Amino acid sequence: MSQEAAPLAAHDVHRTYHLAGHDLPVLKGVNLEVAAGEKVFLCGQSGAGKTTLLYVLGGLEQPTAGDVLVHGRSLYNAAAAERARTRNQVMGFVFQHYFLLPELTALENVLLPAMIGGKKAEARARELLDKVGLSARLDHLPTELSGGEQQRVAIARALINNPGILYADEPTGNLDANTGSGVIDMLMKVVDEAQKTLIVVTHDQTLAKRGDRRLILKEGRLEEG
Repeated sequence: MSQEAAPLAAHDVHRTYHLAGHDLPVLKGVNLEVAAGEKVFLCGQSGAGKTTLLYVLGGLEQPTAGDVLVHGRSLYNAAAAERARTRNQVMGFVFQHYFLLPELTALENVLLPAMIGGKKAEARARELLDKVGLSARLDHLPTELSGGEQQRVAIARALINNPGILYADEPTGNLDANTGSGVIDMLMKVVDEAQKTLIVVTHDQTLAKRGDRRLILKEGRLEEG
């Protein structure tokens, strides 16, 4: 490893679920290092554990063994409050199902992570919504937006605290091909402009070719794709 620690590294990560009295190992010793500004796409068959790995890398799910380092600092040896702060300030998340709050406008949804962190960021939220092509939809509720528009709001929300690492879990999974392609075009453009580190989970092999590196999760371990 270089003198300056990588933004993200996984060291011998295991994740086993205990179901109906049986152990189900999903991650079996994952090792990964992601460079600053790198776009990594994680692929694998349905049920391979891609989302589990993303959640472990993002501090959302505790590994059974091993650790994740964010800028050289342990994520899982940190206190829960410190881990939550890291998720809020250093990481941004985009999910397949958007997870917008239905009673909030597009602008209010984007502002949520900033409010949680105690920041006033309305000007930045408006700027981000403009970047994703939604400057005319600030006051619309999620039900008044298309699926593609909702995902664009989710991307703007993920970027509001200017995180260094962006995680996207099947970001086009609920969208038709044309809409999904447009969303990915926009995501890649925004990530490039802001020089973010990007980790994307996808089952779409065509989409996965757009990253700097494609990794395949197979039998609990990562392989170069």
